[in-house]
Amino acid sequence: MTLTFDQIAPRLAEQAIELPSWAFGNSGTRFKVFGTPGTPRTPQEKIADAAQVNKYTLLSPSVALHIPWDRVDDYAALSAFAQDHGVKLGTVNSNTFQDDEYKFGSLTHTDASVRQRAIDHHFECIDIMHATGSRDLKIWLADGTNYPGQGDIRGRQDRLADSLQKIYDRTAENQRLVLEYKFFEPAFYHTDVPDWGTSYAQVAALGDRALVCLDTGHHAPGTNIEFIVMQLLRLGKLGSFDFNSRFYADDDLIVGAADPFQLFRILFEVVRGGGYGTDGDVAFMLDQCHNVEDKIPGQIRSVLNVQEMTARALLVDREALAAAQDAGDVLGANGILMDAFYTDVRPDLAAWRESRGLAGDPMAAYAASGYQQQIAAERVGGVQAGWGA
Repeated sequence: MTLTFDQIAPRLAEQAIELPSWAFGNSGTRFKVFGTPGTPRTPQEKIADAAQVNKYTLLSPSVALHIPWDRVDDYAALSAFAQDHGVKLGTVNSNTFQDDEYKFGSLTHTDASVRQRAIDHHFECIDIMHATGSRDLKIWLADGTNYPGQGDIRGRQDRLADSLQKIYDRTAENQRLVLEYKFFEPAFYHTDVPDWGTSYAQVAALGDRALVCLDTGHHAPGTNIEFIVMQLLRLGKLGSFDFNSRFYADDDLIVGAADPFQLFRILFEVVRGGGYGTDGDVAFMLDQCHNVEDKIPGQIRSVLNVQEMTARALLVDREALAAAQDAGDVLGANGILMDAFYTDVRPDLAAWRESRGLAGDPMAAYAASGYQQQIAAERVGGVQAGWGA
């Protein structure tokens, strides 16, 4: 038994999925970054492209910045530019993984001057948050070691805790620090924040406004990600999602590309755990690298995939599921989930979009708009944005 689409439709309007500015720049592999006509050259052009996604879906009202990639002289003006395009500026992401000084660590480095440099960078990010009205400071660290004995792994945790405390103390009462984790890469022996437990231990020591960011691609094969989602929601420490998809490691592919059922299971736990929409305060964001596909359609496809699996997750009859679970009805309980997962909500979603003044098929509407051809013709010269720009 599942609920009807009409029963869950009002909740769909609660969905908001932040877009990453860097997803609109050039991307690729460790061997080659591919350029494409029309790629943004400035933060303003990234925001303009992100606004196209929201124009056709009404799912992505904010854009995350990456500093220094999106550094400008006037952030108030950048915020006004975003508002003029129908979006706002969201999460500010720090970067301590591209400078030579951080070769052996940033917030965990043995050299106090290097650690202070990394801390000062986060202070800059917080100043940007004040100027843009952003709530979340997201920290992902490449810190770690490649060989046993290379570093004091306990000492690195102590230095990390000290650095994070200094950063957290600088944030305002209406701001949050969100610590991301990744089990490997670029450090291969050990990573300083490799899992949700380490991230949780660090942020729990900081305070109520320090939370964990879960990137769906940052787990070993076979990891039960929905269990982690449940646990962090249960503990009140799930701050944000970075949605993408993986086949092997941190592939950063279009959401749901590898395992739509996993995405459904994750979103079901988000919904039942009070993390969705007006029920909670979890920030949803894409974190993708479009290597071979066009950027704007790739982002549209991703937010639509999240919307579709959210609709299916909302269709689960949770009362019937709880009754089956309590009765020990193994197949009945599993069947309730599977019935919702296999429900084709695409026609209903198309009709629902049209009822809100949108095209039923946002992908086709964008393709017909001519925007892709327009930016390819207009954005000639300059330096295309990509990793590091």
